[in-house]
Amino acid sequence: MGNENTRAMAQEAAPKAEQSQNITLGVQRTEKYLPLLEGKNVAVVGNQTSVINRNSDAQDNQIHLVDSLLSSEVNVVKVFAPEHGFRGTADAGEVIKDGKDLKTGLPIVSLYGSNKKPSAEQLKDIDVLIFDIQDVGTRFYTYISTLHYVMEASAENDIPIIVMDRPNPNGHYIDGPILESEHTSFVGMHRIPIVHGLTIAEYAKMVNGEQFLSDGIQADLTLIEMENYNHEMPYDLPIKPSPNLPNATSINLYPSLCFFEGTNVNAGRGTSNQFQVFGSPYLDKKVFDFSYVPESNEGAKQPKHLGKECYGRNLTDSEKLDKINLEWLIEAYQNTSEKDAFFNAFFTKLAGTTKLQEQIEVGMSAEEIRETWKEGLEDYAAVREKYLMYE
Repeated sequence: MGNENTRAMAQEAAPKAEQSQNITLGVQRTEKYLPLLEGKNVAVVGNQTSVINRNSDAQDNQIHLVDSLLSSEVNVVKVFAPEHGFRGTADAGEVIKDGKDLKTGLPIVSLYGSNKKPSAEQLKDIDVLIFDIQDVGTRFYTYISTLHYVMEASAENDIPIIVMDRPNPNGHYIDGPILESEHTSFVGMHRIPIVHGLTIAEYAKMVNGEQFLSDGIQADLTLIEMENYNHEMPYDLPIKPSPNLPNATSINLYPSLCFFEGTNVNAGRGTSNQFQVFGSPYLDKKVFDFSYVPESNEGAKQPKHLGKECYGRNLTDSEKLDKINLEWLIEAYQNTSEKDAFFNAFFTKLAGTTKLQEQIEVGMSAEEIRETWKEGLEDYAAVREKYLMYE
């Protein structure tokens, strides 16, 4: 017991940033997965975040997983790309076309748009699938939906799948309403809260364990765990997981501000502070003294309220959240001149329930709304516990 307490105290005393730097990502543990790939035709499900950190004295400190596998003489034959594409530059919701990777010449198959699940034809002659994508821990961030469909395709076609684990930057809490089955969509596929508190490998484990796949089938799953990680560790992503999540602040605020995507309020798209500011021409400028004008930029060619002055809040200096903030959404609704047009149909898909919009419209406070989530979160916490691989 004494040794355990000493270790715990030493861990608390160590700078958190230093602790997170000591994390060994699943993809770095090549000894765990390269033997599984010998003599196999391999397909990689990945994007710009699928990189391996090299030695700090290397000229290029990062190498893409695909390049690393090819240099190790692994027979990579195909790449599958999620929303935003293989290089991660496409707008949210933009149709990604099939193509060819300019660096390697490998064919790229899009898993966004009409083709969300690899077909039997696309998996023909594939012996092993590798999934390595950095997630941010929310139900409506579509990489976990892509994971679902890839696992389902692997199960249906008897192809084993290897999931490389990476930290969840929002893995220190769970929060939000539980998805109601009638509101299932690509931005909400499972009966989980908005913030799920699992790493991508833990999530894959839950997809199998809770039989989320069609007809309860299960994928032949190999998880490449991290070392020196726990859910309380802060983790700044070295590469943007998508064009509109540029830094740790945006990723931390994303579970709270993404609700605005289902309203007539802009959540910072078309600025350099995506998901760190929000505003609308319809918000009362006497209440909201911050303003900005959305412009076309990478990842937001046609942002909401393009070229119009938007009044709202600048949250770039916000303290780190450990729960969803509903106050900003409620305040915006209460101070808009366009209440009838404030919510759109996408809001229910994001919330996973019609109740949240109804609760805001009748004037419930944030705490009153949160109380209605309590039972669902307690039930989910018990489910989550079964699949945790780290503290």
